[in-house]
Amino acid sequence: MNESKELDDITGKIVDAAYHLHVRIGPGLLESVYEQLLGKVLVGRGLVVERQKVLSFEVDGIRFNRGLRVDLLVEGAVVVELKSVDRLVPVHAKQLLTYLRLLDLRVGLLLNFGAPTMKAGTQRVVNKYRSSAARLVTPRLRVTPSDPPLPGIVSGSA
Repeated sequence: MNESKELDDITGKIVDAAYHLHVRIGPGLLESVYEQLLGKVLVGRGLVVERQKVLSFEVDGIRFNRGLRVDLLVEGAVVVELKSVDRLVPVHAKQLLTYLRLLDLRVGLLLNFGAPTMKAGTQRVVNKYRSSAARLVTPRLRVTPSDPPLPGIVSGSA
């Protein structure tokens, strides 16, 4: 299995688990509650999950041994940051992107359990990554001036 397909499968399982958890429990609890429950569900689905994982990184030759902590690290490849707020703000996604860059990982998920629906509370953040689905999408169709006018549409100036 190629890397992008594998990452798509992992993120799909995470989003599905988060959705079902949100439907079952609803919004309004602390992030730590959702973190523990989501972690348990993902382990039950056969994924390796590390909670509150402290990670090291290096910038300009300076090593930070306890430089950041991610809510969930799934399969050692996907960072999951959990929120329980009314709405996400741009800095949340920027923070996750910074984590991905520092850790040289490709994909992260920002999941807001405070949103009215999990669809509204889910953001996928990528770092130098192209989804396996992106390869299946055909380029947009373009209408060129040489194309004949559509029936019922008059071409030319009015």
